[in-house]
Amino acid sequence: MISRLSPDRRGLIVTALGTSLTVSWASSYYIPAVLAVPMAKDLGLSPVWVFGAFSMAMVVSAMVGPWAGARIDGFGGRGVLMLSNLVFAAGLVLLAVAPTAVVLFAGWAVIGLGMGIGLYEAGFATLAGIYGREARGPITGITLIAGFASTVGWPLSGLMLATWGWREACLGWALIHLVVALPLNAWLPKGTRTPPAPAMPVEDGPPPSRLALGLLAFVFAATWFNSTAMAAHLPGLLQAAGASTAVAIAAGALIGPAQVAARVLEFGLLRRVHPLVLTRVAAAAHPVAAVVLVSFGGPAAYAFALLHGAGNGILTIAKGTLPLALFGAAGYGRRLGWLNAPARILQAAAPLVFGAALTAWGLSAIWLTAGIGLAAFFALLMLKRA
Repeated sequence: MISRLSPDRRGLIVTALGTSLTVSWASSYYIPAVLAVPMAKDLGLSPVWVFGAFSMAMVVSAMVGPWAGARIDGFGGRGVLMLSNLVFAAGLVLLAVAPTAVVLFAGWAVIGLGMGIGLYEAGFATLAGIYGREARGPITGITLIAGFASTVGWPLSGLMLATWGWREACLGWALIHLVVALPLNAWLPKGTRTPPAPAMPVEDGPPPSRLALGLLAFVFAATWFNSTAMAAHLPGLLQAAGASTAVAIAAGALIGPAQVAARVLEFGLLRRVHPLVLTRVAAAAHPVAAVVLVSFGGPAAYAFALLHGAGNGILTIAKGTLPLALFGAAGYGRRLGWLNAPARILQAAAPLVFGAALTAWGLSAIWLTAGIGLAAFFALLMLKRA
């Protein structure tokens, strides 16, 4: 019988869940950057096909997210997260044995299912089920840990690739899910604050309006689009602004530390500030960074990376804390699944759309994401009235 942590052991719960989510992010969202080219070469494909399969996985994750959230609302998140580890492992094994593009796409579809039930949204809903409205601190805590997923994932994927090959790297990640992430999720307590809905549902307050939900869904979609676009094309954008290759890469490396620093600040000095206020400031960070980059060119590459990274760090937390603060814990998981479904779909399109804009317009492509960020900021201003 596996011993489980009690809800009052908050630090251990955050550490266990944050570590398991780090594995989930590193073995799904972050492996194409390292493994897509060797995958494609081995199967006689263009890398575009591999990235297309990854985009399909994000669409699959959007489709299953609301179901996973509703399941977590009713029964707690432990079982769903444990299932995600098994699904991730199965998808990675399919990739490892893929003889053709058809099996490759099937493997990514299974991984997409794992992403829909095993990334941040599932982790946030799990914590809301355990702690109710007091989940803000734990949500920030798991993002602090999982924020290092790329820092851990890219080097580890590269090491396995160089030592054994891309197929063995996929098998390695599958094994890590089974021997590391699965036991960690098995130790989590069952949700205690959000039980299955009784005959007469009790809400934390009046049901949220469709306008409020629509505005928040738009904010999440807009900010995820910008985040994914920058993740895919930041070095090229900074070089278009006049930065050298070395400066562009060095500035890009600041994104992760800036995100973590902003989350630490939110966890400490800003923990009493309402999430809506913090989200507005964070949404404005990318448009401000864009103005700085266009105004000063290459020398502003570091400032752009720090501003964008800090804003993105807060926005990641806001995707969990803001719906909780505005709408309460009742029905949180299902609501979060629906709110993030459009964002997953736009994430799938972001690298292609922004890449085409960067090719056609050069540095002026930044006005596309700046405009989207500004629209998200104004949507957040309207949210109070909604």
